[in-house]
Amino acid sequence: MKVLRGFLVILSFIIFGIGSLILSFLFLPIAGIFLKNKQKREYFSKIIHKLWKIFTGFLIFIRIIKIKVENFKNVKGKIIVATHPSFIDILILTGLFENSLCLAKKELLNNIFLKNIIKNVYIPNNIDIEEFKTECVNALNDGYNIIIFPTGTRTSKTDTIKIHKGPALLQIASGADILPVTIECDYPFLQKNQPIYDANYKTITYYITVKPEIKLSQFSAPDEIKLRKVISERIKFDFST
Repeated sequence: MKVLRGFLVILSFIIFGIGSLILSFLFLPIAGIFLKNKQKREYFSKIIHKLWKIFTGFLIFIRIIKIKVENFKNVKGKIIVATHPSFIDILILTGLFENSLCLAKKELLNNIFLKNIIKNVYIPNNIDIEEFKTECVNALNDGYNIIIFPTGTRTSKTDTIKIHKGPALLQIASGADILPVTIECDYPFLQKNQPIYDANYKTITYYITVKPEIKLSQFSAPDEIKLRKVISERIKFDFST
């Protein structure tokens, strides 16, 4: 059974890779000819939302995973910060929250399967800090959510969590609410240093918990550096409780 499940996972990602190539090099360029910049982002974000939802739905259908969500609500213009245990976290969250963009690692711009998708729907994390704030604030004002993994990389329960300053910087710049989301998994599926084919012998459960919003008005600090610190500490607290 475990061997069969591993084969199904590999097959799923082959399908995902082929689909991403078609999307990147055929569909998005052709559609982009007929759309203006703002229309591109709106249309492409909806397409990615639906496709990632279909992919995670397929993993559920073949009983690789199941997803349990607590306190979910549709939101707009929020900074969604999430824990990041596994490779498919962004696919799950993008499929869950409509109108969402994601802060993406610069390395993904060199990924042949994803680079055109990243350019059109995601925000790379290697841009200048002022450009980052401007682009994200404009997106938030347009009603998009920004999904950020503030640990910067996949982490396990045993890792010491370090929260990067991006979400705090963005909240101070935009005034938008932060929505913490915890992702937990009952098996280390697609986690760091785990082989892709290790899919356990039974269905793996993802537990998604949406925490109360964090508002900028909840904090008081004498300067921006200390304000960033208290916001980051609050995110870390919400991730651990």
